[in-house]
Amino acid sequence: MSAVPARALVLTAGLGTRLQPLTLARAKAAAPVDGEPLARRTIRWLVGHGVRDLVLNLHHKPESITGSVGDGEDLGARVRYSWESPVLGSAGGPRHALPLLLDRAASRTFVLVNGDTLTTVDLPSMAEQHRRSGALVTMAVIPNPRPDKYGGVLLDADHAVTGFTRRGSAEPSFHFIGPQIVEADIFAPLEDRVPAETVVGIYPKLIAARRGAVMGFVSDAAFQDIGTPADLLQTSLDLAAADGRPDRPRWGRNARVDPSARVTRSELWDDVTVGAGAVLTECVVADGVEVPAGAVYTRCALVRTSSTLQATGL
Repeated sequence: MSAVPARALVLTAGLGTRLQPLTLARAKAAAPVDGEPLARRTIRWLVGHGVRDLVLNLHHKPESITGSVGDGEDLGARVRYSWESPVLGSAGGPRHALPLLLDRAASRTFVLVNGDTLTTVDLPSMAEQHRRSGALVTMAVIPNPRPDKYGGVLLDADHAVTGFTRRGSAEPSFHFIGPQIVEADIFAPLEDRVPAETVVGIYPKLIAARRGAVMGFVSDAAFQDIGTPADLLQTSLDLAAADGRPDRPRWGRNARVDPSARVTRSELWDDVTVGAGAVLTECVVADGVEVPAGAVYTRCALVRTSSTLQATGL
């Protein structure tokens, strides 16, 4: 029998500031990656491991997430939503969602997933380690590929988490890639509707109170961090290439490109129009953008704001 918990919370309430200007059009979790919103990709991955009872937390542009995910039925899941105002953070969000996560649940263990990363981590093996170790939190980690870009997780010889480092630290560390197995009891004591964090908040307290309370699940899993528009485009190109469509990500609904226009290595969202003679090279074009005839853009994120077109370099 699989050790994977039946329920998960997907953290999708963030403002997505690093993904601007694209998050002026959609919430980060609703941003298409090779034509499919991030949240749907995450849900599909969870369902593939038998996790079908899901909660997504919402704040920024919530309609873009609910509109693409709905009740989850077409993905084989039951999806419910936890609304936040203000954004409650990586610990405050789970605290606010506990009534949904624990409603009629036989277990107080659930999967906690960041809504802005894609990964191939072995969730059943991770859940089995969590069960055997007696940890309160198990974090999926890999050797830190870019200490200059990512903060780190410090582990002892038994993979117990001993602390965290800031980006740029020279101390050997691991990189947290998004999924966690957690016990509801670590969030229950928090005051509801009050912002709180995990790595810079409650996790160091758990670590100080008991060795092994927070564990690392070490693997060589692949991951894609959809942090910036450039990251999103590169991940779309990588997924397209893996699917036999090199340099040609899937486009959104009602994308219309004039036959004389040239669109290369670019991702078009819904209702995009590209005029005659326009040239787009390595661009991400958000919903409803009309690229004027003859316009030339290279490595730009294009977003419609009111009646104007905003172009920001990748």
